[in-house]
Amino acid sequence: MSQSHPADGRRRVLRAAGAAAIAAPALILGRKAWSAPRKLTFAWNQNSFCLTPIVAAQERGFFEKNGLQVDLINYSGSTDQLLESIATGKADAAVGMIHRWLKPLEAGFDVKIIGSSHGGCVRLVGAKAAGVTNLQALKGKTVGVSDLAAPGKHFFTILLAKNGIDPDRDITWRQYPADLLGVAVDKGEIQAIADGDPNLYLLEKRTNGAYVELATNLTGEYQSKVCCVIGARGELVRNDRPAAAALARSIVQATDFVNENPNEAAKIFAKYSPKIDLADLRKLYSTLTYNHHPTGADLQEEIAFFAQDFQRIGVLKKSTDTKRLAQHVYANVLG
Repeated sequence: MSQSHPADGRRRVLRAAGAAAIAAPALILGRKAWSAPRKLTFAWNQNSFCLTPIVAAQERGFFEKNGLQVDLINYSGSTDQLLESIATGKADAAVGMIHRWLKPLEAGFDVKIIGSSHGGCVRLVGAKAAGVTNLQALKGKTVGVSDLAAPGKHFFTILLAKNGIDPDRDITWRQYPADLLGVAVDKGEIQAIADGDPNLYLLEKRTNGAYVELATNLTGEYQSKVCCVIGARGELVRNDRPAAAALARSIVQATDFVNENPNEAAKIFAKYSPKIDLADLRKLYSTLTYNHHPTGADLQEEIAFFAQDFQRIGVLKKSTDTKRLAQHVYANVLG
């Protein structure tokens, strides 16, 4: 990745804003004095480097300090299956991208968002050889995605529309296995890719300047918006709020640790991602906003913001009151 990355300025601004991030007095509350550690199961996808705070919480004792004993479950199923596993009690909580969660939560899954971790995670890159070096150049082109229901597809559909590009008429979306997206570009079948890292990062590294970043889900008005959120089963939130609060607090503390200690964080996550070396992990961390993990009214407002976005492109029902939806799906356990 080039040292003159166009997002560097944005990242510096975000890091500078870290000191002014949400002051969360609830995060420093004393832990619940259970007679024994409260046992919880937490589902996550260990292939996602952005979720380093989850293993940091486990291996650096943040769960334990907050009175929890957490069993991490590696989950690679669909988001609907994940949320169903929480709603039915097979897991107590999980982490995932808000872009994937809003529709199932609108449908009534008994899962509450209780916290957040960071922003970032999806990017849109264009093939220089195809002349796709800015968003307007995407008109009439084909964008490859690994899943037509992926967060990147939904997010960039919104972003393109906000930039005067009709995501249905001006763009063709085509699905490929993630590891074949670069091959599809080489064959001329697609001219851009909407996906996440490390897949895109490693592709760019192999091709040495063949791609240009067009946008990310931190572009423009999204620069201070969260991406990955923490959800817990509704019954846990209703009947054991201190446990839900301890979990949310642990993740926020672990996220701060990753933000402040990227070298140590990379060492912690390295065993889960043998294909990425420590230097690459540290570079990837710098593309995320680990200093942005809103709680309370701020997180609720961001949920409503995304709900309005997804309503505009027909993912959510037109009849849905997005502010009421945000109030319903968010539980301020740290308030």
